[in-house]
Amino acid sequence: MDFISSLFTDFGTQILSSVTAAFAIAAIGLNLHFGYTGLINIGQAGFMLIGAYGFAITGRFTGNFWLAVVVALAASVAFALLLGIPTLKLRGDYLAIVTIAAAEIVRIVGANQSLAPWTGGAAGIPGRDYQGTFIDLSPLPHDGILQLGPFHYPYSQGDSWWLRIVGWGLVAVIAIIVALLVRSPWGRVLRGVREDEDAVRSLGKNVYLYKIQSLIIGGAIGAVGGIIFALGQSVQPDSLGRSTTFLLYTVLLLGGMATVFGPIIGAFLYFVVFVGIQDVVSATVPSSIMNQQQVPEFIYILVGVGLMLLVIFRPQGLLGNKKELAFGD
Repeated sequence: MDFISSLFTDFGTQILSSVTAAFAIAAIGLNLHFGYTGLINIGQAGFMLIGAYGFAITGRFTGNFWLAVVVALAASVAFALLLGIPTLKLRGDYLAIVTIAAAEIVRIVGANQSLAPWTGGAAGIPGRDYQGTFIDLSPLPHDGILQLGPFHYPYSQGDSWWLRIVGWGLVAVIAIIVALLVRSPWGRVLRGVREDEDAVRSLGKNVYLYKIQSLIIGGAIGAVGGIIFALGQSVQPDSLGRSTTFLLYTVLLLGGMATVFGPIIGAFLYFVVFVGIQDVVSATVPSSIMNQQQVPEFIYILVGVGLMLLVIFRPQGLLGNKKELAFGD
């Protein structure tokens, strides 16, 4: 019973986590790119990292929270334009190549020691250097810990109740905004672009402009996810590397592409399954067979196999509509 109780506590902890909220937000942005518009963006982690760095660097040097948010969003828009203008007139494969390369460039530049006074280099930017501007906005006490059942977190400091409230509040607000967008005439054009660009172009629509708009909005949403991620810990270039984008695709495929709640459900499922496997393996497999350092690697192998099976047997995910997808076409 102790193991079962501990397992469900870990489930609840992960569902409440600001990291889960950050990935749900970033996956919503990726859903706008890939699920609704058909843009093969393999660099959503780059948008998250741009948002995290823009927020952390501005907050560190100015101490102004809202200015830091504006700079982070403006940087994500500039990044989207830099990626989209030269590539979106071409077919999707080119965008995939450019975005994965651009995300790697952001990570490598962030880790460059010559920029350490700004980015912190490989060590990154400690959370204490920029989180104070966010903590100052908290209506909760700035010190102390609040315990609700098995969950006890600081009121406002670090990975706190305040951050969880804001993170999941943003998930709800962004999901509503995206739902309204994709149900509007603009959203219907995006679906048309995904299915047949030439048909949409023949109706007099500027396909290139719609793609740029989708890339900018989805990228800005990814930057918001990066801000929430950074507020819970620190900004380190390797924490949002190549694997992050593939994790986001796993989240998206689990929940269902081209659905409003798919990315959110997918984030819940992914992290709950990850934590569940980790707890079960740690409790049942002797350390002589698999030590604690090897457990996460084993879980990633299982996740990779599960993702392949998901794409083969249920590409629409949990909530998706198979009729909307074009796998294998």
